[in-house]
Amino acid sequence: MTAALRASVSGVMRDGNLLGRVLDTFVAAQLRPETVISAERPRLHHLRTHDSRQEIDIIIELGARRLIAIEVKADAAPSEHDSRHLAWLRDSHDADFLAGVVFHTGPRLYALGERTIAAPISVLWG
Repeated sequence: MTAALRASVSGVMRDGNLLGRVLDTFVAAQLRPETVISAERPRLHHLRTHDSRQEIDIIIELGARRLIAIEVKADAAPSEHDSRHLAWLRDSHDADFLAGVVFHTGPRLYALGERTIAAPISVLWG
């Protein structure tokens, strides 16, 4: 993606919006191969409500309407505020919502709320 944009590392790091988009794309690219080998054959989606009040970077639909919601943040220590859209999905689809994850650039894994955690992007390989 950055090659297509002709963006340098320093250019991406200076542009918070671009950095966020690069990280979103990177995480989705890391998850996509897992969908092929999973027995559940999950599907990946992006969610934005028609009024753009809620947006979730990645929704993993596992079948039987079970959902895992993911936000990706270019932040080393996301807060509960960063998971507000995940909480909205959890509250509006309680029976179907399995978990929410806020992937971030920091080193720690910790709880953010009911069925929601903050996890380093590096856990995708661990």
